[in-house]
Amino acid sequence: MFSTINNIKDYENPQREYDQEIALLEKEDEVYKIVLWNDDVNTFDDVIEALVEICKHTLEQAEQCTMLVHYKGKCTVKTGSLEVLKPMHEQLLARSLTSEIV
Repeated sequence: MFSTINNIKDYENPQREYDQEIALLEKEDEVYKIVLWNDDVNTFDDVIEALVEICKHTLEQAEQCTMLVHYKGKCTVKTGSLEVLKPMHEQLLARSLTSEIV
């Protein structure tokens, strides 16, 4: 039930197992996502072009995301900090694409 301290150093500098978990949770709090939603306005080519130019996707990434948006209704197209994603989101909106930051 009680653990024994085998070394004085362990007693002087106790390590909490959850320190790393807390650090990970703090990092996760800083991660946001741009979710692109399907619409009946934009063509596949429009969406692919926007993802390549705005989100810096490769052609293959943009095509895959576009297919997911079309068939699943939405797709996370970019993750990162709010400062990085907000301008991208605004540019997507300016092209009449439906996106949100979550």
